[in-house]
Amino acid sequence: MRAVVFDRFGGKPRVQEVADPTPSPAGVVVRVEATGLCRSDWHGWLGHDSDITLPHVPGHELVGVIDAVGPDVHRFSVGQRVTVPFVCACGVCPECDSGNGQVCRNQTQPGFTHWGSYAERVALHHADVNLIPIPDDLDAGAAALLGCRFATSYRGLVHQARLREGETLVVVGCGGVGLSAVMIGRALGARVVAVDISGSALDAAARAGAWRTFDSTGLGDGEVVRRLRALTGGGAHVSLEALGRESTVSIAIRSLATRGRHVQIGLLADDPVVPLGQVIAGELAILGSHGMPARDYPELLALVTSDRLRPQDLISNRITLDEAPAALTGMSAPVSPAGVTLIEMAHRS
Repeated sequence: MRAVVFDRFGGKPRVQEVADPTPSPAGVVVRVEATGLCRSDWHGWLGHDSDITLPHVPGHELVGVIDAVGPDVHRFSVGQRVTVPFVCACGVCPECDSGNGQVCRNQTQPGFTHWGSYAERVALHHADVNLIPIPDDLDAGAAALLGCRFATSYRGLVHQARLREGETLVVVGCGGVGLSAVMIGRALGARVVAVDISGSALDAAARAGAWRTFDSTGLGDGEVVRRLRALTGGGAHVSLEALGRESTVSIAIRSLATRGRHVQIGLLADDPVVPLGQVIAGELAILGSHGMPARDYPELLALVTSDRLRPQDLISNRITLDEAPAALTGMSAPVSPAGVTLIEMAHRS
């Protein structure tokens, strides 16, 4: 099969022929239909994830059709269209037993713990625990984005922050995750303020349903916070940081009202300094969101199939596997293109 491979962190990825994967006893092999280009893959390419061994194939946000099944798989069969959380749970550890497979202690992650979905085929483990059936008529982009961006944002806002109708949500960073959060916040009835330095990203946020957009270009962090607090009437109920920079984490937290809730989704290369004085004085809650277990996907999928959420509207660029290496390395640019890039496979007969 063809796959994007890199053999040095930060080195040039290439599309090359590699051996087809085989299913583990409780796993499957999926013929990839489409996969998202995600900043998490960029972090992995740069060497920010200790699970990755070289050479490596990135990619964790996918939709496809089951091509082969292991002997211990009972709920799924060849030919079914599926997606999967980027955190694949084992199903038997204490975290899984409590319903929190997204933090499974034995988790596997395609594109991190093993080769991922920038390839014609990908192996997925513990299929009966993790696979999510996808309707045949659902757009491939919408289905793929459920694996990471939308699931992570949905769980962060709904299950972690408990965002309610009428509340104010500040989203800092309007890449794929941030735009997902804007769209979900709008669907939940929140007033969403989208913050970025890119005009095109803010335009995309407005199309996704942002109540207000805020261009922070050229402003000091303190001034950004002051204006956000004024815009939200004294501070937001919920903030979400989707960029992964210490300064923007601080801005998001400091923009909160008393007893506000902050959701951290953006990944950072190093742990940031957090304004804990304000956290303590304002009784703020700092929450992480690390994906979503497969058992919680039906409620999200129902919003998508009912057309209340349209992940496909965030896709600004659909590219081929041959174009993926340049797109991945291009994420190192100071300002990324607005919207989401989707890699679509053209399988050979």
